Amino acid sequence: MKTLEVVALTNDVPEKHLRRGQVGTVVEILAPGVVEVEFSDLEGVTYAMCAIPESSLMVLHHIPDAIAA
Repeated sequence: MKTLEVVALTNDVPEKHLRRGQVGTVVEILAPGVVEVEFSDLEGVTYAMCAIPESSLMVLHHIPDAIAA
């Protein structure tokens, strides 16, 4: 994963009150396989920021790979 990629949780993170499917943005690479993700509402107000294993995230794509290349 890269910084500024849009991701979605594939698992709940109950200690942060986050549910599977919530969308966030990768803001930092913390270690191999672990990234810091910022979760914010539609107005851009951050409601959670936490370290998440890449294995618990899915990168979201807005355009097909053939067009992105």
